[in-house]
Amino acid sequence: MLARVDRVQIAVENRVGAADAFRRLLAAETVGEDAIAPLATRRTTLAAGTSAIELLEPDGTGPVDTHLRRFGPGLFAAGFATASFEALRARLLARAISFAEAGEQLFLAPAATGDHGIRCVISPLRERSPAGLVSHLYEVTNLVGDHAAASASYADLFGLAPERYCPIESAEFGYRGVLTMFDPAVGLDRIECVTPYDGDKTMGRFMARRGECLYMCFVESPDLRPIIARLEAHAPRDWSAAPSGPSIDALFVHPKALSGLLLGVSRTSVGWSWSGHPERVVR
Repeated sequence: MLARVDRVQIAVENRVGAADAFRRLLAAETVGEDAIAPLATRRTTLAAGTSAIELLEPDGTGPVDTHLRRFGPGLFAAGFATASFEALRARLLARAISFAEAGEQLFLAPAATGDHGIRCVISPLRERSPAGLVSHLYEVTNLVGDHAAASASYADLFGLAPERYCPIESAEFGYRGVLTMFDPAVGLDRIECVTPYDGDKTMGRFMARRGECLYMCFVESPDLRPIIARLEAHAPRDWSAAPSGPSIDALFVHPKALSGLLLGVSRTSVGWSWSGHPERVVR
């Protein structure tokens, strides 16, 4: 029932400063300012390609404030869009899944998504005009103790099709897992459920500190060179090329540059090289 990874929410201490960084590095555009009462937060929404980056600043005691006090700024929630919004809402109600509701969005805490460390917001699927240097989000990474159990839980909760899932493993980063492909005939959108096995590598250390949690997200861009130029000008020490392949194919923007968010950027189609269809990569 999920169609896209359409946004991420980032807990920040100062929305103005955080928004400036996304504008400088990705040419993101501010498209909204409002509040989310169930999260006790003020929200600045940025357009990044056809996806949204929501910057959440506490407006009282609530989950965003708790996150900042415990972990500092960083990735707070993953956002998914569905063309079957009312049907998904009814599915959650039928299963007695607890959620908050504001506007046309549903907000699910980790306890509601199976206690695998993923907080999410569900929105109706809408077409948006693209903005900036990236095309869209397509992946959020969920560090879990048992990727098979977590991905099965998401299939049951969100009506995903396990036969579409793609196994994934990386000796470089020290993990095994599965990509919960929403619809590989359409695109790369998925939750990456991974279980770190090497406690000396970054993912393993992160999970040792946080437990099961959201870790990072990935976007596509048709051309990484303008992004690299901005990174070199504004954050030269806060990005790196992916370990394999040239930086014009994939890179990482480090958390220091984007209010605690670890952001992967891959050239259009390159993500298929690790998503079960390397023949779809355009050279």
